[in-house]
Amino acid sequence: MTRHDAPPREVTTKLDRLPRALGLTSSIALVVGITVGSGIFRSPAGIAERVPNPIVMLTLWAGGGLVSLCGALSFAELAAALPETGGYYVYLREGWGRAVAFLFGWAQLVLIRASALGGLAIAFSDYALGALGIDPATHALASRGLAAAALVGAAAVNIIGLDLGAAVVSVSAAAKFLALAVLIVSALLAGSVGNAFLSGGPPVGPGSIGLALVSILWAYDGFADVSYAAGEVKQPQKTLPRAIILGTLTIVVVYVLTNLAYLSVIPVGQMARSPLVAADTMSAVVGARGATLVSLFVAVSAFGALNGLMLASPRLFFAMARDGMFFQPIARIHGRFLTPYVAILLTALLGVALVFSRSFEAMTSTFVIAIWPFYALAVGAVYRLRRLRPDLPRPYRTIGYPVVPGVFIAATVLFLVNALVSEPVSTGVTFALILAGLPIYYALFADGKGRR
Repeated sequence: MTRHDAPPREVTTKLDRLPRALGLTSSIALVVGITVGSGIFRSPAGIAERVPNPIVMLTLWAGGGLVSLCGALSFAELAAALPETGGYYVYLREGWGRAVAFLFGWAQLVLIRASALGGLAIAFSDYALGALGIDPATHALASRGLAAAALVGAAAVNIIGLDLGAAVVSVSAAAKFLALAVLIVSALLAGSVGNAFLSGGPPVGPGSIGLALVSILWAYDGFADVSYAAGEVKQPQKTLPRAIILGTLTIVVVYVLTNLAYLSVIPVGQMARSPLVAADTMSAVVGARGATLVSLFVAVSAFGALNGLMLASPRLFFAMARDGMFFQPIARIHGRFLTPYVAILLTALLGVALVFSRSFEAMTSTFVIAIWPFYALAVGAVYRLRRLRPDLPRPYRTIGYPVVPGVFIAATVLFLVNALVSEPVSTGVTFALILAGLPIYYALFADGKGRR
């Protein structure tokens, strides 16, 4: 069946595979497009408030990048060995079994994806309104309405076709890196790099570092999300490891340079009071028009990340339904556009629900606390699969094994323990909601038949 002779609005199509349309460039752009969203533009203020020391701030950004790179190197082995649509879900299923994989999907449904999409949509709407000279704080309903419209628009783009969705990600990735390049070069030339290496400030405790890491890990998240669409990547055994590693390295370098640029122009105390630090940096360098320009750039960046996440995330629910661990209609593929349109609509609906009910900070915190335990388990699957399935083809093997995966797991455990000690109520509630998925799994999906 070709795209031209398929029934244009058939909703019960028998297609069960998605076409491979993503090359290396598109895959790298997807890694970058998903990851570089609102975090690098919005997180520095909260980080500076909790860690008012430039050297410690830069160290944490570099450290977060190192941890993310260790994760990327590990996930690349899994992506090359298991190039199926579904990403982490597939790694958890193969490494730890169906119950753990379902628990991940459940957490994605009730906490993770909706929080990520909602946070990105709100960031987009706030900065878009700011570029138009409208204060989002005094126009909250307009901000939330625009955020919902952005989610619907991103869903429409990705239902129409993977090529269009990937093209939007690629264009926005190019735009955001052009914007970041202008900001970095302008600030480093106009400011004083020495300001970024000033010591001093109050002592920084483990609790403050842990809270700052929540914002940093939000900014870095997405470095391996292209694996969700592994079933649609050309030559995935070669393309996925390269895209994940090259994309993550690019992001680490850009994030450290961007924070160096901020600190070269704005003192750390002022940064702590500036939720729009990128706009304030450009305003200090080139005047008021700079703030408007960078607000527009941030809006483009956030929408690009939102669109990339809307492209990648529904593939998880699609893979679960196809695997008999979610409601079967979610596995439907559009007869004309060849995309998992029901999964995309579900993902958008969850995001819209949250933009009208929670703050940006609440959503990003929930997202990070909920997803990183599964990241540690997925990386742990590298060890487990090498032992249980030694004959599994591995076109790429983790560089630095077994140390690199171990560093990632240890760092994640330390971070989560710190979060549980620093914020016991919110962290405990998040963990409880995740575990609530176990009885649902055993009641409805343990037989692997799914539900219609």
